[in-house]
Amino acid sequence: MSDARDRLAERLGVVPSYEDATGRRHELTPESRDALLRAMDAPDDAAGAAAMLARLDAGPDLPDWAVVEAGAPIRLDALAGRDWRLAQEDGTASEGRGAALGALPLGIHALEADGARVWLISAPARLAEPPRAWGVTLPLYGLSGDGRIGTYRDLARACRSLGAAGADFVGVNPVHAGFPTDPGAFSPYSPAHRGRLAGIHVAPDSEPPLPGEELLDWSVAQPARLAALRADPEPAGFDDWAAAQDAGLWRFALHQALSERFGPYWPAWPPEYHDPDGDAAQAFARREAAAVRFHATLQYRADAQLADAQTEALAAGMRFGLYLDLAVGTHPEGAETWGQPGLFAQGVSLGAPPDAFSPGGQSWGLAPLRPDALARDGFRPLARILRRSLAHAKLLRIDHILGFERAFWVPQGDVPGAYVRMPRDAMLAVARIEAARAGATIVGEDLGNIPEGLGAALDESGVLGCRVVQFEQHWDADRATFRAAADYARGALTSFGSHDLPTWEGWKAGRDIDWRAALDGWSEAAEASARARRAEEVGFLCEMLGGDGIDALHAFLAATPSRLVVCQLEDLEGRVEQPNLPGTVHDHPNWRRRIDTPAGALGQLDAVARTAIIMRDADR
Repeated sequence: MSDARDRLAERLGVVPSYEDATGRRHELTPESRDALLRAMDAPDDAAGAAAMLARLDAGPDLPDWAVVEAGAPIRLDALAGRDWRLAQEDGTASEGRGAALGALPLGIHALEADGARVWLISAPARLAEPPRAWGVTLPLYGLSGDGRIGTYRDLARACRSLGAAGADFVGVNPVHAGFPTDPGAFSPYSPAHRGRLAGIHVAPDSEPPLPGEELLDWSVAQPARLAALRADPEPAGFDDWAAAQDAGLWRFALHQALSERFGPYWPAWPPEYHDPDGDAAQAFARREAAAVRFHATLQYRADAQLADAQTEALAAGMRFGLYLDLAVGTHPEGAETWGQPGLFAQGVSLGAPPDAFSPGGQSWGLAPLRPDALARDGFRPLARILRRSLAHAKLLRIDHILGFERAFWVPQGDVPGAYVRMPRDAMLAVARIEAARAGATIVGEDLGNIPEGLGAALDESGVLGCRVVQFEQHWDADRATFRAAADYARGALTSFGSHDLPTWEGWKAGRDIDWRAALDGWSEAAEASARARRAEEVGFLCEMLGGDGIDALHAFLAATPSRLVVCQLEDLEGRVEQPNLPGTVHDHPNWRRRIDTPAGALGQLDAVARTAIIMRDADR
């Protein structure tokens, strides 16, 4: 008889075995199984697992959730012969009996029958296909023109200028809330809270300039920005805005105020402050009301300034305006896990299994969402995060959307990681609901080892994938060969690279190879092999493009069937160095490289003007 822990783990979504990118099969070990059970607050002993299975089996024979098409008649056969009560998202209530429910509007609705609750996720069947368009991605932190951190007002100026030049959208890395008391925690992909905005990008009323060095010095610029923001008077209109927000605003603001007192990472706080609703935390909120209010006003200012940037973008003629980015996970010791501890798995990190580039696998230091907790709350936490991201944007990139299908959890210590199945159909339906409400397009970053069925599910939902020229090669060929422009996917956003990859000039020069060889201690033979391969790649691609200039590259992008194409500002400026080198923290100056061109003059760059003509001639 199989161990009850095995059955419980599989019931909770733990995948018994998987094949990595190298073709090697990995079986779930007992140690990994037990670690993942503990991460979901499930028993890791056989008797406890058997008892939990018995409780799960004793419930009514009803699904936890169901995806239905908004506006279409609904029939749930599981309700046959049962009385039910339906509470719609807007508070409308109704009662009935039997399988027929009628049609429901967009939203997440709660249906109760026989003491059980079924979440009805009423979504459009598919998102509309976007028009052919092009845009520019740029580093928000590097937009200021001197040593200060770039602001949302700098972003507005960039949108105005690039929109006037013909671009349809401007993309930035995540603008989630970070760690204002830790100037070293500036990676946008390790946020403190994905449902709140980065206050550090708020433009103060007045701020002295800082020396404009090549690299942004966060240890100087971040405290200077916070000091300038504190000197500003409280903005008019805050109270009316705050009254329309949920309680999560004040919980987040309380966390930020506590961070100023006890440090940026809550597990290191005195234990009595670990509970947001506990007596100590609530007494602190009353005692330090001014500090809490300051952080709440920062959210108001960030929201208003980001809204202004979108307004400027659309007024300049952009079809989409802002193209924002949703990080795949959240920092395990930040505001999001403090405020919603039961939503996240404990003692594990998101990561990736072994592959040719990382034989030992990867651990990203991010807290995973628990699929059981997400379903128990009707996927509303995901909806809130998406709604926040789409409040002032018509394009949203979801980082590592492979995590909608399955997420790789890496336990602490020397324990192998394993995959956990996620409720893909429900998560995609929630994304469709929020995108439909915002009139937006979703782009899913689907690079890597794609799980079977995910590509079809994204396409059926109208979610665009990502195509990166550097990766669009015929890898099984004897020599480097790239896909022709006509062979690219229609339902995609296509680019040459990304913030994690070399720029056009850096790629041709093998600058990423320079970094890797030096930092990873490559042998002479390995380095020579990588350089020979790169020379072959560069030769083939430039010959296919008909030149080695940026215009030839952008003409190739423009000629693809992909609905959206994006150009990187680093390429438009002819940069060699890339913004981020994955796997490094201090060895490479990640997220610190400033741009040379003033934000309000980006559209006047000769390369931008030439690119606009190329895109226009390609009917973009």
